[in-house]
Amino acid sequence: MSEIKTLPLVMEPPRGRAKPPRHLADLDPAERKSLLEEQGLPGFRAKQIAAHYFGRLVDDPEQMTDLPAAQRADLVGALLPELMTPLRTQSADRGTTRKTLWKLFDGALVESVLMRYSDRTTMCVSSQAGCGMACPFCATGQGGLQRNMSTGEIVEQVIAGARALDRGEVPGGPGRVNNIVFMGMGEPLANYRAVVGAVRRLTDPAPDGYGMSARGITVSTVGLVPRMLQLAEEGIPVTLALSLHAPDDELRNELVPINTRFSVAETVDAAWNYARTTKRRVSIEYAMMRDINDQAWRADLLADVLHGVGADWGWGHVNLIPLNEVPGSQFTRSRDADTDEFVRRLEAKGISTTIRDTRGDEIDAACGQLAASE
Repeated sequence: MSEIKTLPLVMEPPRGRAKPPRHLADLDPAERKSLLEEQGLPGFRAKQIAAHYFGRLVDDPEQMTDLPAAQRADLVGALLPELMTPLRTQSADRGTTRKTLWKLFDGALVESVLMRYSDRTTMCVSSQAGCGMACPFCATGQGGLQRNMSTGEIVEQVIAGARALDRGEVPGGPGRVNNIVFMGMGEPLANYRAVVGAVRRLTDPAPDGYGMSARGITVSTVGLVPRMLQLAEEGIPVTLALSLHAPDDELRNELVPINTRFSVAETVDAAWNYARTTKRRVSIEYAMMRDINDQAWRADLLADVLHGVGADWGWGHVNLIPLNEVPGSQFTRSRDADTDEFVRRLEAKGISTTIRDTRGDEIDAACGQLAASE
């Protein structure tokens, strides 16, 4: 592997913003106990509050009847400050797709999407308010980066979706979130510490966390190579999704500007390293853009690039994404015939390939569109 360029643990947005309130989800069990004790409250109550938050999905203190009435407000205020307020929710697919625009404590706007299928429910969550990666086809990237989200703010998106399912607000009856994709607003690995913290809170066994499997979590990246290498060593077997979008440096430099720091070869090599280290298949994400990156010869080149890092192709899977079009953008969705030929070329070279199911086209499907309209 070539010499790796270094990145800070988080890529900081403009300074001067206040930090989000410290929340139970930001802390491990020992830190929660200490926080209560620092405020003159009984530390053992932290586990009870965690059980209400992660297990019972309660957000009304009056329902936490095992907490003493005289201390209830102080206990809840210490560990469960309000982090985000829903501004607008749009529904599609007969109510089984719900996109929510959230206002954070400082006025920043982010989006999350709940998608219920017959066999699972997936939450697509944001990790930053805005994004600093500046990919020209992405609605979020056009607004720049406002700030990183906290671990608590990331987790709260999932818990809000879990509450909606538990309370029967989504067609299909009560259910549980069992898949999470970090594919909302922001570049997850540019907010590395908070994202890994959120993954740990969501996979910690109940009542300390939400208790889901790490194998149900996908973390996407446009290719922050040092963080990809670091994530491989975390010991949490999430799925890595690499947003590649082009197999050659000339085009990828334009579509994914971080490619000028980490080339296609370096980025794909880091993805291969993740698969080899974790024994988890990597998803290669490729947004299909008409007459930009969907030529048949680029499918052949993509196959060659992916085959080039491993003795055989089995460490990953190509996921072709029908582009979520942004009004006024020069980037449009590929023709069906071109997408079909792209699939045929990849499969002919032994590359496992699927076309992503599209959801929510009628509700500002592209991340950032709802926030921009607000």
